[in-house]
Amino acid sequence: MKVKCQHQHRSHSAGSQGFTLLEMVIVLGIIGLILGAAIGLSGGFTGFGREVQTKSKLQRINSALTMYRHRAGHYPSESQGVNALVERPTSAPEPRSWEATFKSLPKDGWDQEFVYKYPGTKDRSYPEVISVGKDGEVGTDDDLSSQDQE
Repeated sequence: MKVKCQHQHRSHSAGSQGFTLLEMVIVLGIIGLILGAAIGLSGGFTGFGREVQTKSKLQRINSALTMYRHRAGHYPSESQGVNALVERPTSAPEPRSWEATFKSLPKDGWDQEFVYKYPGTKDRSYPEVISVGKDGEVGTDDDLSSQDQE
């Protein structure tokens, strides 16, 4: 039994090669929509990233304050603030032993300085470190507090 193989030859006309102008416009429009959505979403992720970065810094400052208390015998006063983690306090109460924890004071994710309160507002036995958040104002809904950390 013999099997015959036949090859079909297709002729390509000039109009069937490549994309038409309409197809190119549609593809470019879809790519534009995708890029626009990605850029719009990245703004939300940037805000989230700043919040995560700030919470991480709050935890680091909390740990540094615990080490300060262990060495000094007490937390820095409110007037000494987190600056006591960078420079040895010269006002009362002076630490019995001191070592710099940071070379410079960290700032929150919005490049704002942290606010220090001692005693804290929720747990008066522990200091509170606050980020003023995106709006830069103390006491608003976007503030992040070390006493809200888990």
